[in-house]
Amino acid sequence: MRTYEPDLDVADPGWRSQFHIPPFTSSSGADHPEMAYFAGNSLGLQPRATSDAVQIELSRWAEWGVEGQLTGPRPWKDYHEALREPAARLVGALPEETVVMNSLTVNLHLLMATFYRPSGERTKVIMEDIVFPSDGYAVDAQVCWHGLDPATEVIRLRPRDGEDILRTEDILDAITRHGDEVALVLFSAVNYLTGEWIDMPAITAAGHAVGAKVGFDLAHAAGNVPMQLHDWDVDFAAWCSYKYLNSGPGAVAVAYVHARHARDTSLPRLAGWWGTDTATRFRMDRHFDPPATADAWQVSNPPILAMAPVEVSLRIFDEIGMATLRERSLRLTGYLRTLFDEVIGQLPAGAMMIVTPADNDRHGCQLSVRFTCDIHTLADTLRDEDGVIADTRNPDIIRFAPVPLYSTYHDCWRAADALRRRLSS
Repeated sequence: MRTYEPDLDVADPGWRSQFHIPPFTSSSGADHPEMAYFAGNSLGLQPRATSDAVQIELSRWAEWGVEGQLTGPRPWKDYHEALREPAARLVGALPEETVVMNSLTVNLHLLMATFYRPSGERTKVIMEDIVFPSDGYAVDAQVCWHGLDPATEVIRLRPRDGEDILRTEDILDAITRHGDEVALVLFSAVNYLTGEWIDMPAITAAGHAVGAKVGFDLAHAAGNVPMQLHDWDVDFAAWCSYKYLNSGPGAVAVAYVHARHARDTSLPRLAGWWGTDTATRFRMDRHFDPPATADAWQVSNPPILAMAPVEVSLRIFDEIGMATLRERSLRLTGYLRTLFDEVIGQLPAGAMMIVTPADNDRHGCQLSVRFTCDIHTLADTLRDEDGVIADTRNPDIIRFAPVPLYSTYHDCWRAADALRRRLSS
């Protein structure tokens, strides 16, 4: 395998200095003071500015008490409004189409309460079979809530025999074949297991062509790949902000509702106090009066101490821009793939295989790698002895995500070199 070239990191340094990098203490004497962190697709690293942002709100709470809700330098009742525009820019939406609130699965439930309305023959949901479990649970629960049976109403699509990736043409064919039976098409924009970025515009168009609503889980897409939700005519989407958005464990999530729906205040929804118009909210009226924005899907007041890290993260993305991040992401991921291919070439056939598509239009920064050895033992060794953190997904996948904000070419080289040594021994 090639040697590390320091000039790569000199020429393309990223924004690592803005983040806390976990330290590494080697049990084998390896000389690396920091971890090579490839698990940002599970939990992003902490921006250095986050602590101060949270402390500001703690200080305001201490100084203002309840008065901080309506008065002071930045009233908490309006706090989420400052996050609307940067959240929209991140995914190619209009400001009125996004709202920071709740957690991912809660938002999916709130959105499906509006957009999954089975009626007559149009009752089915089409989704991928290899999906993060919570999405499957949520869809099944919504189907059951309407008195229907998930076994017959949820169509879960699998890759062809012997393949790992769900082909776009198979998705489009399934949507067309089921046609008038389809109420909802719901997919992960980037698959959590394989790292595949699906063709969102084509799937949206196909769903609309048969009269269905189309939504996406953007958990592994937001902050990872460039999107244009509004222009692609996506009906709704939801995403968490603790992965690529680096907002902390269990951070507040985000929801998107296309403007044509947001402006329709007659749509059914699960309503709460914070979903009513802000101008009349504190009158305590009995009548629910939703604004013509995604804010109308809010249920409860925002958790300010949890909102502060989201604002810090969105500010970073705004300052750098998704286009710039995507360019660096492709450089890093391409470099890591090349190194992995060199390692694969030195191993017995099938011992290590990249399952993530190679086409730049089909992946984000994650490379999912299949191994024939025990993945948990291998991942533990990489972490404890080589300072390389990646995460496992049963039965045989380890995911490596070189995040463009803070990962380096040296990190990539360390991961490949560690695999070469561990798998060749």
